[in-house]
Amino acid sequence: MVSLVKAENLRVAFGSSEVVRGISFEVARGECLALVGESGSGKSVTARTLVGLTGDGAKVGADALTFDGQDLTRLRERGWRQVRGGRIGFVLQDALVSLDPLRPVGKEIAEVLATHTGLKGEERRARVHELLTSVGVPEPELRAGQLPHELSGGLRQRALIAAAIAAEPELVIADEPTTALDVTIQAQVLDLLAALKSQDRSLLVISHDLAVVARLADRVAVMKDGVIVEQGPTARVLGEPRHEYTQRLLRAIPAEHTKGTRLSAAAPAPPRRPPGDVVVRAEGIGKSFGGRPAVRDVSFTLRAAETVGLVGESGSGKTTTARIALGLTEPDTGTVEVHGQAWAGLDRAARRRLRSDIQTVYQDTLAAFDPRYTVAKVLAEALAVAGVPRERRRERSVELLELVGLGAQHLARRPLQLSGGQRQRVAIARALAPEPGVIVCDEPVSALDVSVQAQVLDLLEDVQRETGVAYLFISHDLGVVHHACDRVLVMKDGRVVEEGPVEEVFRTPAHPYTQELVAAIPRLTAV
Repeated sequence: MVSLVKAENLRVAFGSSEVVRGISFEVARGECLALVGESGSGKSVTARTLVGLTGDGAKVGADALTFDGQDLTRLRERGWRQVRGGRIGFVLQDALVSLDPLRPVGKEIAEVLATHTGLKGEERRARVHELLTSVGVPEPELRAGQLPHELSGGLRQRALIAAAIAAEPELVIADEPTTALDVTIQAQVLDLLAALKSQDRSLLVISHDLAVVARLADRVAVMKDGVIVEQGPTARVLGEPRHEYTQRLLRAIPAEHTKGTRLSAAAPAPPRRPPGDVVVRAEGIGKSFGGRPAVRDVSFTLRAAETVGLVGESGSGKTTTARIALGLTEPDTGTVEVHGQAWAGLDRAARRRLRSDIQTVYQDTLAAFDPRYTVAKVLAEALAVAGVPRERRRERSVELLELVGLGAQHLARRPLQLSGGQRQRVAIARALAPEPGVIVCDEPVSALDVSVQAQVLDLLEDVQRETGVAYLFISHDLGVVHHACDRVLVMKDGRVVEEGPVEEVFRTPAHPYTQELVAAIPRLTAV
């Protein structure tokens, strides 16, 4: 194996804290190595070290750290500027943050060409359009002149990849390049990255999604607490994992075969409650914005102790449908009833009473909480709105925390003092404060590591078993939906194109769009 990248005993520390602790790996030409592990494992720090972006105050040491034989530990900023973007491309997860919000994406790509190639004027513009075309961006001349916020998530990510490969680098580092993308867009980005290997480019992919890794990587290195605990060919590591941590990561992945089991512990789940009476009924709802239909003639029911999934790509109408169900958006046509009572025509007081019975858990828990509030204040506020007497609120807060697997010691903490999984548990506790019959879960686990995601999915099922609450579950992760939901509605262009029991819809999809979604799901069996 001819190594393009070689790291021996790589160490990275910030102050007295060593976050990468003596790891060794190599990347050959034309090969994809995946670094996998959860937040805090050291994956992203390792990737940034390879392009000289470890950060201020970082101390980097290694017995060897080379790129094409060049000692990276000896580079100064001028040397890094020649390597970064020119010989090593870097693709970050959040394209909206990574791209300059005030600059058209075509200029972002052109800047790389100006820095690392001799192209000028019309040749440079033509190359920008060629690059956008090569990454699957339609109407490249139009898109080149647009700002990042004017593009969809998939188009932004493709534009970022176009900038990363503009100077034809020998190595492309992709840090969680598909985490926030819909399943079909994710598949297209993975195909694009895979095509780079056929051009004898090397890839270093950073991910916590082992199904994505299975589709793309030749070899896998599993990181935990700053060390590589297991490394080898993808088929062996994912098919016959030797380390307990790798085994645990694989067990935690929600999929068809995990239904009826607990993800956070290798055990069957207790029997579920049978669905009860209808708690939400939507009939023929429709909504347009600026003359453009967002939701068209959507009907569904949701029963007590039932979980109904709502899936589809960005712009399909999922979130608007959820907001109409919550009574936050007034439909142009149709009606929504909660426990037999329609939102339409209710005065403010009646709406407030009805809304207490249908709560929400969002994806971004940091944005959902006031950072100045303690957990005690977050829950007390929700309990006050629910009419719980002041003298009972602390006791009830502790009961809610215990229901979601936390304790009284968390009451004094603020959101930033909690882990992502703990914040999501507090969000669920807050949603349960008024004892609702329905909770709308809007991408509740998409921002979580796989093991924390497993704990939250198990928790939602435990709470449903305990309380009989119904979930309207919105997600772009079809593996999560297959695991968690009883029934599923597939939306496209504002319409429900297919619905039914989740097993039936995913195993024998009838609509071409559903077939496309199911075919795009990354699976571990790909290895």
